[in-house]
Amino acid sequence: MGKQVDDTVGTQLQRPAHTLPYSQVAEELGADRNQGLSDADARKRVEQYGRNELEGGGGVQPAKILVRQIANAMILVLILAMVVSFAIKSWIEGGVISAVVVLNIVVGFFQEFQAEKTMDSLRSLSSPTANAIRAGRNITVPTAEIVPGDLVEMKTGDTIPADVRLIEAVNFEADEALLTGESLPVRKDAEVVLDEELTAGDRFNVAFSSSTVTRGRAQGVVFATGMRTEIGAIAAALRKKGSKMRMVKRKEDGTAAAHRYLQAWTLTGTDAVGRFLGVNVGTPLQKKLSQLAILLFWIAVVCALIVLGANGFSNQQEVIIYAVATGLSMIPASLIVVLTITMAAGTKRMVERHVIVRNLNSLEALGAVTDICSDKTGTLTQGKMVVRKAWIPSKGTYSVDPSTEPFNPTAGTVSFDESASRNAGTEDAGEKGRRDTPSNLLDGNSALEDYLEVASLANLATVQKNNDNEWSTRGDPTEIAIQVFASRFDRNRLSLTSGDSPQWTSIVEFPFDSDVKKMSVVCRHSHDNRMHIFTKGAVERIVESCTSVRWSEDGATKMTAEIREEILSNMEALAYLGLRVLALASKPLEEDIEPKSDPDRNTLEVELVFRGLIGLYDPPRPESAPSVRKCAEAGIAVHMLTGDHPGTARAIALDVGILPKRMHELSGDVSDAMVMTASQFDKLSEPEVDALPVLPLVVARCTPDTKVRMIEALHRRRKFAAMTGDGVNDSPSLKRADVGIAMGQGGSDVAKDASDIVLTDDNFASILNAIEEGRRMFDNIQKFILHLLAENIAQASTLLVGLAFKDDSGISVFPLAPVEILWVIMITSGMPDMGLGFEIAAPDIMQRPPQSLKRGVFTLEVMLDMLVYGFWTAALCLSSFVLVLFGFGDGNLGQGCNETYSEACDTVFRARATCFACLTWFALFLAWEMVSMRRSFFRMQPGSKRYFTQWMFDVWRNKFLFFAVLAGFITIFPTLYIPVINRVVFKHEGISWEWGIVFVEALLFFLGIEAWKWAKRIYFRRQAKRYPKENSDVEVPKMFDSALERESREKA
Repeated sequence: MGKQVDDTVGTQLQRPAHTLPYSQVAEELGADRNQGLSDADARKRVEQYGRNELEGGGGVQPAKILVRQIANAMILVLILAMVVSFAIKSWIEGGVISAVVVLNIVVGFFQEFQAEKTMDSLRSLSSPTANAIRAGRNITVPTAEIVPGDLVEMKTGDTIPADVRLIEAVNFEADEALLTGESLPVRKDAEVVLDEELTAGDRFNVAFSSSTVTRGRAQGVVFATGMRTEIGAIAAALRKKGSKMRMVKRKEDGTAAAHRYLQAWTLTGTDAVGRFLGVNVGTPLQKKLSQLAILLFWIAVVCALIVLGANGFSNQQEVIIYAVATGLSMIPASLIVVLTITMAAGTKRMVERHVIVRNLNSLEALGAVTDICSDKTGTLTQGKMVVRKAWIPSKGTYSVDPSTEPFNPTAGTVSFDESASRNAGTEDAGEKGRRDTPSNLLDGNSALEDYLEVASLANLATVQKNNDNEWSTRGDPTEIAIQVFASRFDRNRLSLTSGDSPQWTSIVEFPFDSDVKKMSVVCRHSHDNRMHIFTKGAVERIVESCTSVRWSEDGATKMTAEIREEILSNMEALAYLGLRVLALASKPLEEDIEPKSDPDRNTLEVELVFRGLIGLYDPPRPESAPSVRKCAEAGIAVHMLTGDHPGTARAIALDVGILPKRMHELSGDVSDAMVMTASQFDKLSEPEVDALPVLPLVVARCTPDTKVRMIEALHRRRKFAAMTGDGVNDSPSLKRADVGIAMGQGGSDVAKDASDIVLTDDNFASILNAIEEGRRMFDNIQKFILHLLAENIAQASTLLVGLAFKDDSGISVFPLAPVEILWVIMITSGMPDMGLGFEIAAPDIMQRPPQSLKRGVFTLEVMLDMLVYGFWTAALCLSSFVLVLFGFGDGNLGQGCNETYSEACDTVFRARATCFACLTWFALFLAWEMVSMRRSFFRMQPGSKRYFTQWMFDVWRNKFLFFAVLAGFITIFPTLYIPVINRVVFKHEGISWEWGIVFVEALLFFLGIEAWKWAKRIYFRRQAKRYPKENSDVEVPKMFDSALERESREKA
């Protein structure tokens, strides 16, 4: 029978994959069931079959971006002004405004298009990943790079990357509701071969792309990717978006009154208008700015009406042009574009610092974080587990010397100490004992043999040599470390369970569950065909499940309360060293269990025989302690929520600085509240939790529900919390947190999907990077909004006061022409504002308390600055206009000076040019002043020794801002001195001696801004002295200090 192409498969197989044994599928696809594909073969297959992606899945949509550029209040005002200008035959103003509209739309389009492409690429970085075996190594690859023939491993919480023919399935169930509509998970069986006519929902030997693993683990070979998968076929058939129409509210019988239809149509219409204007789409800040744009639109209309009213609502062209100019003065046309560019640049910068932003809302939220709830393993620690201690009650303590090759079971030495159990946790336990070879230590040692069987078989990790004769590992870091330890004694799981005549055969697996905190494997021994259960997990849970223990060489004895206390004391001693301690237990089973069955684990994981403890060391990351210290300086409290024993958690928390070194000096209620177990915390009612002097900084034996309770407790204290998570059960807490943070390397796809940001290196320091970037972006957005709106206030104030300057015909003469205003808006404000968006973080950005999202960017300080800078600029601009016109001129306002140049209008045109030059320079200088909202322009860096030249380095550091300001200075001269452009377009004349006024005004501008900043610094210093403990409740060191001070007073 020749090969045929199966449409659902997308690769050449004799028959559909579910009708073939998995061995035949692997063979026909050229897949190696042990080593997987080589890297070169995988790259070749990507070219052959294409990327594993669904077509037409949204992505960047240029048409929508173009509509968004036109559909905002800022552009609508410009278009309205353009229409009015053309209507009154003011061709130059209308043409210039048209050019500005086109320029704004084109620049905005390309900038937002690039921003959308950036966000699209970031979404692909944080998209689901797959665990593939390539060249014998277990690696994490983006789902889009999975190819037919890939060998993939799947576990609880993973999103299945492609259509997979299962090779091994252990208690494996998948949620296929997306594909079949079936609400219950489907149990899979790799061994069966099915009929061809079965539908997708009945193909129990196949795992389908995009479905989610709800239970168990599996391994399989990919046979279809992209649009050739089952979900791809559905995607090709269904290409419609959700309706944006509001539903009509109906009665129980299905009928609806006429007014309900009107209500639905009205709401649909307002929704459409809201989307058009951007007030109900985008991030909270984008919505606020869209609402601000609408507010400014109406202010512009009011200003235009004021101008018309001041001139008796004359329909003369001069009056209407003045009204247009005043309306334009209130429109920061470049605001939305600058915001988009700043946020896009921020997300790209975060990628460089190992943070992927999945939700733009989180960019605004990061700067407000007051508390971080972090996991320990792999986040605060390196996630590179090594076994340091193994304690067997009837024998003693086995210690493993540190090695530079943690995955090599032949590296390092093992020591044995027959000391009493209480000595197992001392630093020198084992080191004082004899060093020997593993084979000698195992010889005639049945207690160690039983212990190693649990360590090896209650374990899903793989440790083996690859084709290059190097040790390679696959699996969870904890299980890898335990498997390496078992392999030292030649008790590797592969050697025990594989080969022609394996010693053990795996029957059923019970995966680790965060609620029961145990994992077990049921195996059949080939010698006597008897079944045994091997269990490892949290010491307290294992001890509760044990009824006997091998306490001496005489065999198993009954577990008593005294022995339990002895075991727990031993665990405390090991945990005190910062070791993660697990317990091992096993027992033979009386009943027989069918392979692939689903027995109740609660009936099997009981009456176990305790075998011993194993202590694993996971060293803290070198950067964790400095990062925790920086969090404290930034007013952020760090809480460690871990599944480890309280002793282990406490030791690591002390090591990285989450807990104070002087905890023994704190009062009992404070120190007790700082370290709690999940059971202690969960027993407390909400009022009792709220009454705690401090919320726990360390929660040991933490469960997913405990994490949710901690977030809720923080919210009741009005804190803004970030939560890390990696497992399926962490998704509720990630969604409940203000900022959910998923692990990019060790996190499940479900956790990533529930998160706001993803850490690509699973490192706690990257959380601090994200917060710093969030604060930097928040600062920069404040800066350019302040700069833009201060300029708008200055222009509008200048024009409104300028209504008092009336010519011989009684028409107001504008101090600034419409084209001059557009020039300031687009050139001397727009470009420098982009530069402010790229500004680096302020030196003290991580020494401030968290920002308040309730106030947002429009704080009282910003609004006051806006008015002061705007009115000061307007006052100086008007004074320059008045000085040229009345101080050094004859005060002749001429006639028709708003339209054309004449000898009578020469003084007005020169005064207008002086006012324009002042406003331009002020706008450019203000951009540099905005680099720091409080520090002097000449002392931006407080620690610098360059007392007189530091400002030169500061202006040069941000080269985009530097050249934007420089361009603004240079381009003013062509507008002043090129004939036609100056008199006809800009309505001003070239100036000479008036530059003296401009220089003096610029000096006064600098002095005024610096004086205001100096006054602010004095005020805030006095406030700091008056309220020294402000925000102390969120700063960990201050919290400790206050507690220690209270203790000292009580003792005195």
